[in-house]
Amino acid sequence: MIQAFVLIQTEVGKAAHVAEQVRAIQGVESADDVTGPYDVIVKASAPDVDALGKLVVARIQSIEGITRTLTSPVVHL
Repeated sequence: MIQAFVLIQTEVGKAAHVAEQVRAIQGVESADDVTGPYDVIVKASAPDVDALGKLVVARIQSIEGITRTLTSPVVHL
């Protein structure tokens, strides 16, 4: 299982709506509104890197109000 943090920028005033929609996606463990350069931070997990990519591109990025995402996979050093 691979875990990742997905940092999301949204249109102005859309962060709460985006976080709510993202929370409903299977594979998303949490989605929180934050301040700073990103508006929502998501913790997600998937069986492998390809499944993670599909989760982000096909499911998360398709939500209306998202302008940009940055995916940071978790590594265990």
